[in-house]
Amino acid sequence: MNFIQQGFAWIFDPVRWSGPGDIPSRILEQLGYTFGAVAIAAAIAIPLGLLIGHTGKGRDVAVALSGGLRALPSLGLLIIFALAIGIGFKAPLLAFVILAIPPVLSGAYAGVEAVDKRTVDAARAMGMTEWQVLTKVEVPLGAPLIVAGIRSGILQVVATATLAYFASGGALGVFINDGLVTRDYNELLGASILVTALALVLEGIFALLQRLIVPRGVTAGQIAEVRSRPTRSRPTVGSPIQEGK
Repeated sequence: MNFIQQGFAWIFDPVRWSGPGDIPSRILEQLGYTFGAVAIAAAIAIPLGLLIGHTGKGRDVAVALSGGLRALPSLGLLIIFALAIGIGFKAPLLAFVILAIPPVLSGAYAGVEAVDKRTVDAARAMGMTEWQVLTKVEVPLGAPLIVAGIRSGILQVVATATLAYFASGGALGVFINDGLVTRDYNELLGASILVTALALVLEGIFALLQRLIVPRGVTAGQIAEVRSRPTRSRPTVGSPIQEGK
């Protein structure tokens, strides 16, 4: 318990919130890597996932690709890019893009595939083109799973972005590395708390966003069947009830 208190004491030390390399600047660097990598991954994976989900073609390839990319070690990939293109912002960003593609791709094609085929057939029967079916039916109804894929990608990248220190010298990994080198466990724990808190905040924001974008008819759930009661009384079996008895 004392270690946790010391970790929070390190976080709320006024010295950590001003000057070069302070906590706010490291958090912004962490968020920059996270949203930058997921934005690039979404630009690549979402159109591809929508195409796979709509046409049903290439799903096996997408599943194999997602599984293969998930198996790649993040640190090893980061070091390879750093050696290939040099130390700087680009190497970790590329590594995090590859890390974010699998969940975003999976969410995109799973969201479209999850739409009831009867709804899609009804849209086609009304004369909608394939583009209209995709954009006006499948994407709105599959939006919760699409956002869930983006949400999963953000959570994976925001935790892994601490590794950016090894290639660019930025993000919250600076504090973790400094704590390990100097054996300052208060700094190490404080930085770990910051990463955890940042991940929880982003999780809460995207969980709320996922609930807000669900179409109203989907969130309503099953509608109870309402039938008007017959105006005529039903026949009864047995002896009629007489007055006074």
